[in-house]
Amino acid sequence: MSTASVSFRPGAVLADLLPASRVRDIALVAGGAALTGLAAQIAVQVDGLAAPITGQTFAALLVGTALGAGRGFLSLALYTLAGMAGVPWFAGGSSGAGGATFGYVLGMLLASTVVGALARRGADRSVLRTAGTMVLGSAVVYAVGVPYLALSTGMSFGAAVAGGLTPFLIGDALKAALAMGLLPAAWKLLGRA
Repeated sequence: MSTASVSFRPGAVLADLLPASRVRDIALVAGGAALTGLAAQIAVQVDGLAAPITGQTFAALLVGTALGAGRGFLSLALYTLAGMAGVPWFAGGSSGAGGATFGYVLGMLLASTVVGALARRGADRSVLRTAGTMVLGSAVVYAVGVPYLALSTGMSFGAAVAGGLTPFLIGDALKAALAMGLLPAAWKLLGRA
């Protein structure tokens, strides 16, 4: 009978609690892309908003935090490339590159890497640190998505902020609150906080 050793070294993320293997990493990357694609299908288009309200950003930040920077980046890169190639798993079943909201997808790619790097430093183990991590991750998404929206549609930056950022802040706060409960609780449940 063999037992798998699990690494609890400093700098571990939740995914590192699974026995290490190339198969694990491939499954985690593919699973993170699929989770993001599924969460993007939870989409509500509201009149006056430049982009739909989705679960996509929450999933991208959760994937980055749980998988770490490298696997988080690869997972969102797979999600992005597959969507560009025609897999209908961007918000509301869309696909392709170059749409007005594609900048948010690119922002999620970068944000998953940033929050993954922070998680390696323990930013997902307490409520307050998780809150800061989610706020920073959301800010990265908007820092890429809002200017892209303005440039791709020809709207002013102020209009892009009004239609592509401000209306989403309450939802982002709720998503951050959910992450603040989930991630530290997962560590506590595993007895590794």
